[in-house]
Amino acid sequence: MIIGVPKEIKNHENRVALTPSGAKELTKVGHTVYIQQTAGEGSGFLDQEYQDAGAEILPSIEAVYESAEMIVKVKEPIAPEYDLVRKDQLVFTYFHFASSEALTRAMIKSGAICLAYETVELPDRSLPLLVPMSEVAGRMSIQEGAKYLEKPMQGRGILLGGVPGVRPAKVLILGGGIVGTNAAKMAAGLGGDVTVMDINLDRLRYLDDILPANVDTFMSSEYNIRSLISTHDLIVGAVLIPGAKAPKLITRDMLKEMRPGTVLVDVAVDQGGCIETCKPTTHESPTYVIDNVLHYCVANMPGAVPYTSTLALTNATLPYALQLAKLGWKQACRQSNPLKLGLNVVQGDVVYQSVAEAFDLPHVAVEKYLQD
Repeated sequence: MIIGVPKEIKNHENRVALTPSGAKELTKVGHTVYIQQTAGEGSGFLDQEYQDAGAEILPSIEAVYESAEMIVKVKEPIAPEYDLVRKDQLVFTYFHFASSEALTRAMIKSGAICLAYETVELPDRSLPLLVPMSEVAGRMSIQEGAKYLEKPMQGRGILLGGVPGVRPAKVLILGGGIVGTNAAKMAAGLGGDVTVMDINLDRLRYLDDILPANVDTFMSSEYNIRSLISTHDLIVGAVLIPGAKAPKLITRDMLKEMRPGTVLVDVAVDQGGCIETCKPTTHESPTYVIDNVLHYCVANMPGAVPYTSTLALTNATLPYALQLAKLGWKQACRQSNPLKLGLNVVQGDVVYQSVAEAFDLPHVAVEKYLQD
């Protein structure tokens, strides 16, 4: 198969979808890999490294899309790429369709096969291609939150870990999944007074067992959230419903109950955000203030640490990319239910229920496309 890796063009997105090591694994079994010129430089990988791994360098994003049967990316195509995606072309990336009707309709129009990293799901309900970036984003949420708690950043002017004789910052984490667990580890390690909320009591029991003593668990409900937000300094939104929009756990009216300089970090922004006042921001302009509450809602947080993120992502995606390249998307999805669940839009039809519901679009059973 011919695999194309374009350079990411989303604001300050320095990741690349494939490392030279990953390219080598594909080329050594006979696949052709095209890398757009300088695509890996932001992550610390030079064109020569890809060439040494057997890949070929193409001069433009147009050349990559035109040549490849399968496009492997990090982030969803943005508007300048919509017309580059071809009919029957397989696009393997993070799509997060439920957060963008424009993207959804553009991919329907393209006639491409859109296989989303974030809905590839194992039998135990885990999301193997979302996990590595959720780990990065969860850890970064505290790193960024601690920075924006500083007064020059318009935060409360509080040191997350405190000092002897001065209490640490209070950190509230909404969601006890991969993002929330990693956020809790980081916040606890910095010495914060941490509370993790979730609606799954079994998950809370597990977190209570594994996390340090300065992390408390609390059942999530609107009443309980309201009872905590007025006393917490950093609030992290870490809620995920695979393929669907995130529920709004922090509403606009709740901001008035928070102290000035409270920092909100919404990691769920890729799925529409779990904070009602959330709107996607960029690394270039990451924050805004509403009702004296600072919002950090960068939609591609791991893009700020591209070397780590690119290695972690390729570790997870490469086995699936190899399977798709070897068998083709139809046969691979017939043989692999996790990959089948990754199909969101196929040749003009929405085949993932939550995406169809998000925009009131017709839903077509994916089996229509996987029959012999």
